[in-house]
Amino acid sequence: MQRLRETRVGDWLSKPFVFFTILMLFKIYLAKFVIFDHSPLWLPLITDLPSVWVLFALIEWYGPQKKFGVYLTVNLLVTTIYFAVIMYFKYFGVIVTYHALQQAGQVTEVRGSVMSLLHPYFLFIFTDIVVSLLLLFNRKFRGWGKSLAVRESKVVFSAIFGVALAVSIANVWTHRDSINELNQAENMGFLNYEVNAVIASANEELEDPSNVTAEAIANLKKVEDPAVPAYWGQAKGKNVVIIQLEAFQNFLLNAKIDGQEITPNLNQLMKDHFYFPHFYQQVGQGNTSDAEFVVNTSFYIPQHGAASQDYGGVALPSMPKVLKDNGYQTATFHTNDVQFWNRKELYKALGFDKYYDKSFFGDDDLVFFGSSDEVLYDKTADELLKMSQNGKPFYAQLITMSSHHPFDIPERKIRFKLPERYQNTLVGDYIEAQNYTDYALGKFIDKLKQNGLWDNTVFLIYGDHLGLPLYTLDHHEKNLMEEIYNRPYNFSEMLNIPLFIIAPGVTEPKVMPQTGGQVDIFPTVANLLGISLKDHIHFGQDLLNNTTNLLPERYYLPSGSFVNNNGIFVPGHDYKDGSVYPFDGKQPTGADSTEDEYNRALELLNLSDSYVGHLPNHD
Repeated sequence: MQRLRETRVGDWLSKPFVFFTILMLFKIYLAKFVIFDHSPLWLPLITDLPSVWVLFALIEWYGPQKKFGVYLTVNLLVTTIYFAVIMYFKYFGVIVTYHALQQAGQVTEVRGSVMSLLHPYFLFIFTDIVVSLLLLFNRKFRGWGKSLAVRESKVVFSAIFGVALAVSIANVWTHRDSINELNQAENMGFLNYEVNAVIASANEELEDPSNVTAEAIANLKKVEDPAVPAYWGQAKGKNVVIIQLEAFQNFLLNAKIDGQEITPNLNQLMKDHFYFPHFYQQVGQGNTSDAEFVVNTSFYIPQHGAASQDYGGVALPSMPKVLKDNGYQTATFHTNDVQFWNRKELYKALGFDKYYDKSFFGDDDLVFFGSSDEVLYDKTADELLKMSQNGKPFYAQLITMSSHHPFDIPERKIRFKLPERYQNTLVGDYIEAQNYTDYALGKFIDKLKQNGLWDNTVFLIYGDHLGLPLYTLDHHEKNLMEEIYNRPYNFSEMLNIPLFIIAPGVTEPKVMPQTGGQVDIFPTVANLLGISLKDHIHFGQDLLNNTTNLLPERYYLPSGSFVNNNGIFVPGHDYKDGSVYPFDGKQPTGADSTEDEYNRALELLNLSDSYVGHLPNHD
């Protein structure tokens, strides 16, 4: 009798439907464990398993003759989706959708970053596939696979298909209105969420562009420019240099590790000029190239893709074009290939006169994808001196790169002595890389002071995006961040990047407490140069004349998140069950955000999408 029971159990488990259901449950729970720490154990049985059964039932209907091979193929496809979900979340903190496929071409360029996110246990998700591929060379295994080509009861699988499809549709329908993508994915199930993303994108409509006016934007942001703005035109006619520091977060400033300053040169700039400690990133899938877009246009990033790819073909109103109309020559400097992230098209869209990429900087002193920051600064300083000799002011943007994730810079560049507890950690590598960033910047400043450009130039220095995603750090690394901050590392710390405004003869030692974001840089520069943007659509505000701000966030946090004067708001299903993360480790008061701000932030994104989405293409 016992042997008979074992035989029946063995027969039951050998059925592909049952066998692959068990495998899928293992993979579902692995993905859920990585992404949703506190998700109920029973929830995937309702949210994720039914969508898998829909696929399996279709196989039983339409592929009985090659059943095992089709199951393996579907298994590989679904497993790849789960793996992509895990890896994408570990960096971006959001659930990947089909929109990210357009970034697939960038993966080889950032393979070091990808590999650094790959925890060994993630690879368990592919174990059965590897084993199956190896067993395909075994004649008995192939014979066993052929023996499974049996048509099962259509009635049974019709019932399974009907119930599973109904549950899947109910999961999507019930949670389709949730603004928070993580909330949607948890309660819909991963596969249902991916299907819903396709359907939702097909039904998206842009708002009427005639509604996008300067008055509408000002009303949504609740700002009003003064009749006589402070600092108006005080840097008129000066050169402008904007330096975008790769993955540079605000906590690095004035921080010491066992008595060692991480950023001595930037610390000195902070003591001598304008420094904005409550400044925040507003980038998306494109990261660095998104920051270039936001800073140079004062528009928000697109909803799904990288700005350089979604908007690279558009004739964008921009800072380079406005400054060019006011007598400036413009150029952008980056040591990587201009084709990376479609920058060649982006720079056309932004209207830069000239770009300098790898073809200019060469292969000297390579770090990551191109020449080091020292080479960037050294050759750029010489080129800026040449530009200054034709009598016209210049606008130059410099994109640094040596401190790129995963921050394992060459030994020859390491100048910071890490304590043992920081060694072989992402946090420690990050500190070493950013210490080098600061060192190279110091050499650039020295050279500009020597060649005479320093005193006739306005400098803006900011971080392009975070370097240490909360979702990536392990327990020990989170403890190191808590040691640095003297409080837990959370969203309000993670998205915080610094901004410096340095205008010799204009700026002074001053900490500017107002909240700002990358979208605000363009109007702030325009104010300093005395250039009116009254008839120019933009979504940022002059930080030197406004103390209230509202910054919609679209990536690294769920949709509906925003930054205001008090901290960062992150929605749940909607505003009512959202959470607030106040600045500087303060405790929520219950009055840190309002539903009106939430609605206004979403409408600002809609207006930006509408305006840019209706712009003509560039030549």
